Amino acid sequence: MVHTDPIADMLTRIRNANMVHKDHVDVPNSKVKVALARILKDEGFIKYYKVMRNNKQGTIRVFLKYGPAKEKVINGLERISKPGIRRYIKSDEIPRVRGGLGIVILSTSSGIMTGREARRQKVGGEILCTVW
Repeated sequence: MVHTDPIADMLTRIRNANMVHKDHVDVPNSKVKVALARILKDEGFIKYYKVMRNNKQGTIRVFLKYGPAKEKVINGLERISKPGIRRYIKSDEIPRVRGGLGIVILSTSSGIMTGREARRQKVGGEILCTVW
């Protein structure tokens, strides 16, 4: 199965697993997806992730996080920049997500990072997605 947008595929897999309260979800491995998983872990949206080398590409196992009463930590994932329409912004135009409750993830010349980190480093880039 050929995916034209692997980042959207990863976000959809996480969104679907989160809706049915799965413990973990497997996504095909890539450097960009590992960077996204690292940011989600650092920001507290997932428990952790594990890169598994089982075939030529490998997979990333993302362990989802829930509250004490099984309430969802991730309430929404949205892909912003798509293959058909790319969205680029300057460092002073980086949006705040849900009044600071969420994060925006950007692909910059300094690597993949959160909007807060990009603002601090004064770099702009392509908005990959928002998470809240």
